[in-house]
Amino acid sequence: MKSSLGSMFVLASVVSAAVPSLDAPECSVGKGTVQYNKSVPNLTDFPLTQVDVCYDDKAIHLTFTAFEETNYYFNASQTTNDAIWQYEVMEGFLYRGTNDPQTYLEFEVSPNNVTFQAWIYNPSKVRADGAPMDTSYLTEPAVDGMTAQTTLRRDDGTWTSSAAIPLGLFNVDDGQAKSTSWRMNFFRTVVSPDTFPDQFLGAWSPTNESNFHMTPFFGNVNFV
Repeated sequence: MKSSLGSMFVLASVVSAAVPSLDAPECSVGKGTVQYNKSVPNLTDFPLTQVDVCYDDKAIHLTFTAFEETNYYFNASQTTNDAIWQYEVMEGFLYRGTNDPQTYLEFEVSPNNVTFQAWIYNPSKVRADGAPMDTSYLTEPAVDGMTAQTTLRRDDGTWTSSAAIPLGLFNVDDGQAKSTSWRMNFFRTVVSPDTFPDQFLGAWSPTNESNFHMTPFFGNVNFV
């Protein structure tokens, strides 16, 4: 009973979470931009991070920019869909719709341009202890039309990754993205050889625990 009451209180605080919103235009017009500089879950200062969002007839375009970077830390032995999230990555969780999703796309990219892309099944919506949590990998992202290009600017302390994610993954036909509504969240992990495996976490819509898989915190994104 004590455990159940605790779960109820956590759920109540999640449901009442206020989330940010973004209008994202067609890429031919411009981009919608979000910036964040607060940690998860403590809301302390975090390295500035930016995500630019737009769409065209076939894809969602995300440009992730990490500022104040000092580590550029990755595992050079890792390849597509390996556990790159253990090191430094920038991430987008995406869902077409307006409700808190149980299933959503997780996309990650590392400073050496290795990507992770998978459908996440999270029926508790918060990765609750004992609840199902499953991952279905997209094993051929290039064939599917997913792309990423990453540039490191060590002199400036930045790295930038530009990614394209096909709209068809979300059952949006070519040219039909305008006026669709989405739930998304964006994340960054900061880690160095000295701190590994401990990580410093940041988010556009910060969760109230060190857990990115909390869909009630996903922001609202409108394709205008």
